[in-house]
Amino acid sequence: MDPFDEGAGSILRQPKAVWATAGASVVAFMGIGLVDPILPSIAQGLDATAGQVSLLFTSYFLITAFAMLVTGFVSSRIGGRRTLLAGLALVVVFAGLAGTSGSVGELVGFRAGWGLGNALFVSTALAVIVGAAAGGSAAAILLYESALGLGMACGPLLGALLGDASWRYPFFGTAFLMAIGFLCITVFLKDQPKPARKISVLDPIKALGHGGLASVAASAFFYNYTFFTVLAFTPFVLNMTPYKSGAVFFAWGVLLAVFSVLVAPRLQERFGSLRVLGGSLVLLAVDVFVLGYGDHTTAIVCTILSGAFIGVNNTVYTELALGVSDAPRPVASAGYNFVRWFAAAAAPFFAPKIEEWTDIHVPFVVAAVTAVLGAVVVVVRRKALTREAAELEPKHATEDGVAVFAD
Repeated sequence: MDPFDEGAGSILRQPKAVWATAGASVVAFMGIGLVDPILPSIAQGLDATAGQVSLLFTSYFLITAFAMLVTGFVSSRIGGRRTLLAGLALVVVFAGLAGTSGSVGELVGFRAGWGLGNALFVSTALAVIVGAAAGGSAAAILLYESALGLGMACGPLLGALLGDASWRYPFFGTAFLMAIGFLCITVFLKDQPKPARKISVLDPIKALGHGGLASVAASAFFYNYTFFTVLAFTPFVLNMTPYKSGAVFFAWGVLLAVFSVLVAPRLQERFGSLRVLGGSLVLLAVDVFVLGYGDHTTAIVCTILSGAFIGVNNTVYTELALGVSDAPRPVASAGYNFVRWFAAAAAPFFAPKIEEWTDIHVPFVVAAVTAVLGAVVVVVRRKALTREAAELEPKHATEDGVAVFAD
C-alpha cells in the first residue's frame, strides 16, 4: 500500500477543506514541541527550576485531558467548523499571552488556556478530516498523522529559530500562524453537518466500557508517559543551545513523520497491527533505557531514534482507537484521549521529581518500564483489541489469533 499513490486512496488527492484543516493541525502540533529547545532559556529568563518549567507541559495536557470530555459535547451542538474556529481563537489568544508572561506561574496558566483551545481543535480536526477526506478513513488517518509528524518536527525548529533571540518569540510566532490557520478554516471549510444525536459529556466515559477501547487507552497511557518523558525531560539532560536542541528534535520529528506515514502501514500489512505495536513499544523501552545511561552523543542518537518508534506507535494507536469499538469516532477518540493525556501531563511533572529523589538515570528507567507495560497490555488484551463485527473480516490471521483487519 502506497499512501502517496495518485489513485483514489491517495492522501495527496484531497479537497481544499481537508488541506486547510490539516495545515492548521500542523501548527497545532507544532505548539506541543515548540517549547522543547527553549525550556532551559525559559528557566533562565524567568528564574525557574526545571521542575517548574516542565509544568508547561503538565498544565497543557491536564487541561487537554479534561477538555476531551467536552469537545464532542460542543461540536455536536455548534458543528465541527465552529468548534475548530473556537479552538483556534483560544490558541491565538493564550499563545500570545504566554509570550507576555512575567513569571513561570503566568506562563503555566496561559499554557493551560492554550491546552483547552488545542483540545477543541485537535480532536475535532481528526473527525473533520476523516469525514471530508477522499479515499476513506485509512487515507484520512495517514493525513492526520502526517500533520502530527510535520508539526512535531517543525515545532522544535521554529522554537529554536525564534527562541535564539528571545524565549518569548516562539509564542508570538505560534499565535500568528494559528491566526493564519483561523483564516484558512474560515475561507475553505464549509459548515459541517451536525451529528444526528447530540453527544453528552459522559459519552466518552461510557465508550471506555468497551473492553477493546479501554485496552487501547490503557496501553496508550503507559506509552504516553514514555513519549513525554523523552519530549519534556530530555532537553534538560542534553543541555544544549536552542539551535542544537532544535536540530536534534527536528531530526526526531522527521523520523516520527516518516515512520508514522510510510513505514507503519507497511509493517502493519506484513506483521499485523498488534505485533507491530508490541514490538515497537519494546524497542522504544530499550532505546529510552540506553538514552538514560549513555554518554552525551549516545543520548542524542537515542533521542532522535525514538522518533521512529513513536511514529509507528502513534499511527497504530490512532487506528486501533478509532476502529476497535462500535462507538462513533469522535466519542471513541475523546474517551481514548481523555485517558492517555493524563500520562502526558504526569511525565513532565514526575520526571524532574524522580531525578531530585534519585539521580538523572532513573526517570528514563521508569520511562522504559512504562513502555514495556504498554506492550504487556497489548499482549494480555490482544483478543479484546481485535474487532469482532462480522463485516470486518481479517485479511489474515496469525498463529496466536491476532488478526490484521481490512480498513
